[in-house]
Amino acid sequence: MYDARLEGEPSGWHGVKTEPNSLPITGMNTVPIREQEAFAGRLLRTPNGETVLDFGQNMAGYVEMKLTAHAGQKIKLLCGEALDENGNFTQENFQDRNRHKEGGTAQMLEFVCKEGENHYKPSFTIMGFRYAKVETDIELTGAEFTAHAVYSEMPVIGSFACGNADVDQLVKNSVWSQKGNFCDIPTDCPTRERAGWTGDMGVFIETGLTLMDCYPVVEKWLAECRLNQYPDGRMANIAPPTSRPGYMTPMLCMSAGWGDAAILVPYALYKRTGDRKILADNYEMMQKWYAFLLGRAQQTTEEQQTGAYAKYTVLNGLDYGEWCEPGITPMQAMMNPRKSVGTAYLAYSGRLLAEIAQALGKAEDAVQYRDMAEKAVKAYRAAFTDNGTITSDRQCEYVRAIAFALLGEEESQAAADTLNRMVAENGYHLNTGFLSTPFLCEVLAKYGYADTAYKLLLQDTAPSWLYEVKQGATTVWETWTGIDANGHPSESLNHYSYGAICGWLFGGVCGIHLAGETLTIAPTPNPALGWAKAVYDSPVGRIESGWQYAGDAVTYTITVPCNRTAEVTLPDGRSLTLQPGTHTL
Repeated sequence: MYDARLEGEPSGWHGVKTEPNSLPITGMNTVPIREQEAFAGRLLRTPNGETVLDFGQNMAGYVEMKLTAHAGQKIKLLCGEALDENGNFTQENFQDRNRHKEGGTAQMLEFVCKEGENHYKPSFTIMGFRYAKVETDIELTGAEFTAHAVYSEMPVIGSFACGNADVDQLVKNSVWSQKGNFCDIPTDCPTRERAGWTGDMGVFIETGLTLMDCYPVVEKWLAECRLNQYPDGRMANIAPPTSRPGYMTPMLCMSAGWGDAAILVPYALYKRTGDRKILADNYEMMQKWYAFLLGRAQQTTEEQQTGAYAKYTVLNGLDYGEWCEPGITPMQAMMNPRKSVGTAYLAYSGRLLAEIAQALGKAEDAVQYRDMAEKAVKAYRAAFTDNGTITSDRQCEYVRAIAFALLGEEESQAAADTLNRMVAENGYHLNTGFLSTPFLCEVLAKYGYADTAYKLLLQDTAPSWLYEVKQGATTVWETWTGIDANGHPSESLNHYSYGAICGWLFGGVCGIHLAGETLTIAPTPNPALGWAKAVYDSPVGRIESGWQYAGDAVTYTITVPCNRTAEVTLPDGRSLTLQPGTHTL
């Protein structure tokens, strides 16, 4: 709320106040937050007679306005992400009346004009929106409204294009959800919560590092995670905290997958850059979390014992589970017997932690964590498989077991065979949630089902990635049906998590893999796209990988940056070592 009539008036203003016992203040080690892209507003009249501005892009930022008015006249802007099923302005999709006792998330700007020309934009607030409802009696002829996207200084470093315009839009939407949620820290959405959820970052980090140069933002956020870790090793699900913790908060802070971001995120930063400092900075946090998760396993009751490796089976405590799975409510996601998640992460994170310890020169730790991970794998097999065979009606159970190498190679192939059949029987629709969706297409393609992976990618009825594109989305949604077939919006329409599929476009479709100084390229072409090209301005230079069909023949174009070589594997069995430069194969 801003009253332009008070500009230049000293009365009522107070001087600087000092407090003798204020909290210590430390300068942030991060990049600046800036105004970025600008979008002109288009005025429209909705069916119920409201005046609404459409900026054409869902974003996080604020509205700048220039208008002529009389002193005391008011203008109010209400910002929202969508029009409802009737074409009218709404904020209801991101409201939570139960949690926000004050009435919800206002996203409101109220401006009192001075006489004549008025020019204003907010300075220290952002909102999540594409639309703004205008309430005023001011004559708006000649008025100008401009939306400014606001986010941390992060250049876009990854681009992808192919023969399908909807897939190209999906990538653009993922970039925009990253822009909309990387304002100082990575948040889940820029509207109702704007919270630094660990689970979201854990599943998106590989993609985020490829699309935008977000390393400084994530590094700063990891410091928030360290500061907010519980003494017993639990990870705060949200860092920094956005409110005083409720009764359930400490219990949910034991969530596997979410807490494992303490290991997954620094590991991803290290693998992409080779920078061991990020591991050293966060090693104590990783150890404390892993010890807590292991402690959960070792507190199982006699009734929960499952053989020789029972104390490596995580069966107790609260987990968010897979989260946002189609057909599964949040309560179902956290209920028994869907308890394989904790043991799976005990194995997976233990394996990564062993590699981290080795990289830091902590050989004894590495041996210990490797042993724990191997025992957790055996515990997983004993508790959640029948001699390596999974029985479940949910795709996530197969995806996670394969991606985390919890099965033998033949067992993984059998699980992939079953997963492929399940996807086909589901009309080539996924039913995975936050934790396993990033790996879905990858594991299918790896085990011989690239055609199925592409059918999933190109599926445009819900639940699917392209359904939202067909619905006119300009960002990635929190759920698979953020706007339903009737046009009714629900939940956040700007959530980057499911944009993690873009990691497969770079790493699977075009096959770019960078781990420190090791560059491998193994594309997975498919005539369903016709052609594809990925460009990645990596820490070691620009990497390009593309392919194009001409009939049944495929031509590959690969660019290797200076001072590097690339180990290239093609689907026809060829293996090559390419020197710096551009190569056509």
